[in-house]
Amino acid sequence: MDTIEIIYALPEQQDLITQNLSEGQTVQTAIQQSTILARYPELDLATMVVGIFGKKAKMTQVLRANDRIEIYRPLIADPKEVRKRKAAEGKKLGKGRK
Repeated sequence: MDTIEIIYALPEQQDLITQNLSEGQTVQTAIQQSTILARYPELDLATMVVGIFGKKAKMTQVLRANDRIEIYRPLIADPKEVRKRKAAEGKKLGKGRK
């Protein structure tokens, strides 16, 4: 029987669930049928962002054998803002100049 994986990574650990794939199963139904929502009550199916092997996916996407659903956590900081802040700090310290 074909299987899929569902993964949710936290800063200190990652949780990987392997389950059997039903024909025509979508990302949403796979997540609902797994134990991930019970394990992590803070996850909201209506707002969570997911991907399959690092590519953003819709909840309605039909799964294939060996797909890995990745549940993404919200960003703590905007990466663009972090880069801007680091660049500004570097200019103040005179770094990056030769």
